[in-house]
Amino acid sequence: MDKQQSISLLAHPQGKVPASDLSPSTPSFVTSAVHRIYTDSKLRLVLFVVLLSVACLNIFDKVFPSPWKDDRYVPATCVQVDPLRPFVNGDLASHLKSIYEKPDFSSRAADWLGGAVRIPTELFDDNGPVGEDPRWDVFGKFHDYLRGAFPKVHEELTLIKVNTYGLLYTWTGLLPYDSLTPVKLIDVVPVEPRTYSQWEEPPFSGVLKDGWIWGRGSCDDKRGLIGNLASVETLLEADFRPRRTIILAFGFDEESGGNEGARKLGTYLRENGPNEFALILDEGGTYSHEYGQMFAGVSTSEKGYFDVEVKVAAPGGHSSVPPAHTTIGFLSQLIGQLESTPHPPHLTRSSTVFELYQCYAAHAPDLPETLRRTIVEAGESDEALKRMEFALINEDTPRGRMIAAMLRTTQAVDIISGGVKINALPEEAYAIINHRVSTDSSIGELKHKITSLFTQFTADRKLGLTAFGKNVHQSLTWKSPGFTPIANVTISEAFGSALEPAPVTPTTGAAWRLLGGTIRSAYQDSEGDEKQVIVTPTTVRGNTDTRWYWGLSPNIFRYSHIGAHHSRNGAHTVNEAVKLEGFVNCIKFYTTLIMNADEADSL
Repeated sequence: MDKQQSISLLAHPQGKVPASDLSPSTPSFVTSAVHRIYTDSKLRLVLFVVLLSVACLNIFDKVFPSPWKDDRYVPATCVQVDPLRPFVNGDLASHLKSIYEKPDFSSRAADWLGGAVRIPTELFDDNGPVGEDPRWDVFGKFHDYLRGAFPKVHEELTLIKVNTYGLLYTWTGLLPYDSLTPVKLIDVVPVEPRTYSQWEEPPFSGVLKDGWIWGRGSCDDKRGLIGNLASVETLLEADFRPRRTIILAFGFDEESGGNEGARKLGTYLRENGPNEFALILDEGGTYSHEYGQMFAGVSTSEKGYFDVEVKVAAPGGHSSVPPAHTTIGFLSQLIGQLESTPHPPHLTRSSTVFELYQCYAAHAPDLPETLRRTIVEAGESDEALKRMEFALINEDTPRGRMIAAMLRTTQAVDIISGGVKINALPEEAYAIINHRVSTDSSIGELKHKITSLFTQFTADRKLGLTAFGKNVHQSLTWKSPGFTPIANVTISEAFGSALEPAPVTPTTGAAWRLLGGTIRSAYQDSEGDEKQVIVTPTTVRGNTDTRWYWGLSPNIFRYSHIGAHHSRNGAHTVNEAVKLEGFVNCIKFYTTLIMNADEADSL
């Protein structure tokens, strides 16, 4: 075979040499040999290409490492503790787990929560003081229900009622005071009568249908209160006696700020003890699927709260001779000015959101690789931190709007009023704006921002301005002696609602490890040992009763052990319902937490 023919053997991709390339007189053994040479040559070529590709990939990985594979691009933060289960009481824990998995217990759990939902403990913004407003009386009926539903709790725990309807249960431990405090609540928001027809089941039916427990309060938050009491009742039935004192504190007006309930419970604890707790747990985050991984969000920070009233007052008169702008007109302009100037969201390394996304970068397999690299680099690079902020806060997407709301001070005009008669100029109009104050901001900073926003606006229109008790326009040049402004604008705090952002709970130490390990084990016990949940810090956008327990413990956590998929339609809305399976998981979690805390000598 000549050189030219040898070259042509490698040029044919079909694995054989065409007959035209061989002489008709070529012997058969030569033909076979040629085919073997051709095949061997092809295999050598394929092997060469494979080896070359591997070498190129190795070089590429060194130059452009994959963030998910290279430790340089996996955060050192968000280290997970192992699932934590009771050791001393391991046999009892196994026994209780078998009980919780039986259909009879699920039916019992449904009856417990359904019965609680059937008592309409509605709370209204204008409720008067306890003892004066008869709308509080329904809570007495609720107490009667709890006593009948949980007899062992009421036989063996000490119950003190604070301000008539606040419940303080003390489960005295065998050792001196060293207390774990799950804090829960029992009030629910009212049901708008006009929406009754939109409910698939009556809003206070408490019925179990298709695996769901229906009714107002099933998600927020009779589920938490009943879950706590159910776990204690079951532990008592199994003859468990804690070493550590456990206190269950249940307010009854969290939805309106907790002034009648949790505030007075907190005062009672400070005055009568115990006044220091190993851990306080209230309602809060849930677990949900994010970027290909299940995450349990424990709220370690809480935004502040501030309601602001903006009022415009001017002389009245007949509407047939109107001014250029009535009080309602000026108020609408002020609202427009406010809404066109939202508070900008900013991401800082001290924020819980930053810590949350560090966890995503470390544990979420489906997080986009470019975002993962940016998140990790943002730990040290200010430029990367800006890129991370830009990537997260895309307000054209639901996730981006959610992140922006977590980071910024939000503002919402929720109440407006003005005018009493169609032919009379309104002498007064007002609006109330609800603010949730960023964890990186303060009430003082918010007041300054609002005052600055309206100062020039009102001056340009010759309006008087009083902001939070200060006459702002007193020294402006247009204000001559005897001059009367067209109208007066007054900005003030509404409802005495000011609340600074909460102290941030540390995500290191024994309390965090206890809670994280319990969450992970409770999740596995419900979903299977092969399932993993990653515990992360997060921020609660609303407010909880924990505000009244600040100073009683540095370890205040807000977490509800329920999957986002276990809530049918959310809270405070039509067709509120909780999955029975999820509610039973909630009871399992509280049981494991109590037993784990009882064995945690480091707390």
